Amino acid sequence: MSEDSSLSLCNRLQRFSTRIPSGDPPGLSCAFRVRPSRRPTALCWVWGRSAERREAVPCRGRTLREMAKNLLTTSSLSVRTKLLHQTGASLYNTSHGFHEEEVKKKLQQFPGGSIDLQKEDSGIGILTLNNPSKMNAFSGVMMLQLLEKVIELENWTEGKGLIVRGAKNTFSSGSDLNAVKSLGTPEDGMALCMFMQNTLTRFMRLPLISVALIQGRALGGGAEFTTACDFRLMTAESEIRFVHKEMGIIPSWGGAARLVEIIGSRQALKVLSGALKLDSKKALNIGMVEEVLQSSDETACLGEAQEWLKQFIRGPPEVIRALKRSVSSGKELCLEEALQTEKDLLGTVWGGPANKEAIARKGKFNK
Repeated sequence: MSEDSSLSLCNRLQRFSTRIPSGDPPGLSCAFRVRPSRRPTALCWVWGRSAERREAVPCRGRTLREMAKNLLTTSSLSVRTKLLHQTGASLYNTSHGFHEEEVKKKLQQFPGGSIDLQKEDSGIGILTLNNPSKMNAFSGVMMLQLLEKVIELENWTEGKGLIVRGAKNTFSSGSDLNAVKSLGTPEDGMALCMFMQNTLTRFMRLPLISVALIQGRALGGGAEFTTACDFRLMTAESEIRFVHKEMGIIPSWGGAARLVEIIGSRQALKVLSGALKLDSKKALNIGMVEEVLQSSDETACLGEAQEWLKQFIRGPPEVIRALKRSVSSGKELCLEEALQTEKDLLGTVWGGPANKEAIARKGKFNK
């Protein structure tokens, strides 16, 4: 193997390794990091990371080629895909210095408000951010309750859709400043960042088609939460604003990365660096929202949002959920992994009750 070939292989392994979440996922004893060796006798170093040890193993020739083949053709197609759809899989764990129980104890110190979940027979869930005295700002307890509700939704097998809204005609003003002031160190900030990124990534991967119903204002963390939903609907007088720059920080709940996916990097940079106020017209023009609702009344616009969502969740839960998982795979995985996931998901519905019933009707698109 030439030096150029070894460097190319190292680069491919490095790109592969960045797709594997850290922390010894099931079926993989360690994650790998590859870099060109400074020693003339070895082509590269493979760093094995595990909870017990870190070690560097010099590799060359056939050994490296075999390792590369196994990693690139087996692990990347199985472990990463399984992790995407594994219930409860998180981005961060102790290997990143993230200790969830310690973070939970800190957040428990900041009470106020609640996260309420109503599950309807139609298969639509309604998740309400309920802290109206503070414009539905997230207290520490609300952050904990959000994780609890996400776990509940992960196990709601009859669910097909979800609407996220704020109480009393406003969405959310982000984090409660009382908690923010008390968690003032960089370590506290990063721990909270990892907790909320874990929670909202699990939320985003729910096999439910989700809609943020934006009434009033969605500011800071509230604006970030809207980006974790599949769709966004606004009332005419509502507003979205990423105010992080004005607070001397950047988005930390995954909002910047998701915003780029929704409106593109150029528009995202304008919205974030300008701390722009996105009224309903502007948000619609840049593709941030799908539709501006007719009503501004709290009850009436919830009804509008439900009717809007129903057009996308008609059908049996297993089909809607498989469709959502398939789209999530296409968004997060490379093409080959996404195609294999699509194949696996097809196996859960092909020949199933809904498929057989449709075939028995002897019709496809005649409605």
